[in-house]
Amino acid sequence: MLNVGVLTLVTAVSHSYAIGGFAAGAAGIGSAMGAPLLGFAADRIGQKPVLITAAVANTVLLGAVIVLSYLIAGSAEGFTPTATVLLLVSAWLAGASSPQVGPLARVRWMALVRKVPESRRDGALDTALSYESTADELTFVLGPALVGIVAALIAPWLPLVIAAILTLTLVSAFAVHRTVLAVSAQRGGKIAPGLQEARDRWLWLKVSIPVLGMVCMGTFFGSTLTSLSAFTGTVGAEAGGSELAGLLYAVMGLSSAAAALSVAFWPRAFVQRWRWVVLATLMTALVGLLLLPSDLPGMMLALFLLGLPVGPTMVTIFSIGGMVAPRRWLGTVMTALASGIVAGTAIGSSISGSLAQSQSYHQAFLVPVGAAVALLLLGLLTALSLRVKNRDAV
Repeated sequence: MLNVGVLTLVTAVSHSYAIGGFAAGAAGIGSAMGAPLLGFAADRIGQKPVLITAAVANTVLLGAVIVLSYLIAGSAEGFTPTATVLLLVSAWLAGASSPQVGPLARVRWMALVRKVPESRRDGALDTALSYESTADELTFVLGPALVGIVAALIAPWLPLVIAAILTLTLVSAFAVHRTVLAVSAQRGGKIAPGLQEARDRWLWLKVSIPVLGMVCMGTFFGSTLTSLSAFTGTVGAEAGGSELAGLLYAVMGLSSAAAALSVAFWPRAFVQRWRWVVLATLMTALVGLLLLPSDLPGMMLALFLLGLPVGPTMVTIFSIGGMVAPRRWLGTVMTALASGIVAGTAIGSSISGSLAQSQSYHQAFLVPVGAAVALLLLGLLTALSLRVKNRDAV
């Protein structure tokens, strides 16, 4: 809800797709920069204090974004360069304090799976991560849909208020949940020098590729949402305008969530590195459908089909990231993967917003096309890099 809420609110009060896109991008950049620091802190001092502190800070800063947006819009000068920069800084701070529930939940899943006897462990992590990615996808559905409905029917500021309330209550509940003890029990440990050298030889390459893959995923998400905002503002003006973008975006999330859940039942012989290549190929083939529709029903169909490979791609990249990450820095790597999504969302929102403002939504939709192509190239690189050592050696 953070990026979509900021995009919707700022676009509504400033009447500018570019300012709205840059504000959402600032929130994304802040989250991308803050997430690895929060993950590092969670690895060092534990998840509970980090999550509770982030929940309180983020709630306060979301309120600041709302108040500042309306103060600037109601002033005589309006959105001057100075005022716009001030708003972008507040959005950046809100993003930087965003609690990293998804990545830290995956760390807990991995710690819990390691406690399962080996005889019962086969496929357990794939099932857990499949569920977790489906839960993520459902938030991608419910968040934009809730933003779209509430902003269209009541007010554009209310979605961020709801997001603040959810953050303060549910993140705090997650922070104190008993599964946090499993992570604490897994910290530390020494690695023999020879094994450490073998692991580190390809470590940075193997970790950086999934992170870049998540940057491409985020670019795809951010550019698609911002392009849809321009599309609905043009094509769906009579039905509600740009506020409908979140509802259209949720259509892709529905098919993506269902497909992500199916990964738990995929054959184990279909290994992770080839899953990435195949799924990215499908995304590249289907993303061109976004360039075709000229009405809302056609766009809904294109988004539904496009969502089918999206969810499984996210599951696969998170699985590969967890596979290659050192156990002692698992929280840092998982939050870095999430940062990749958010940073990419900022990149996609900014570029697409500028293209939509200066040209049209047709040009803006070229950004998700480029993101899918880049994702395919990274998938091919992953397939090559993971052949250097097999999964057991990693």
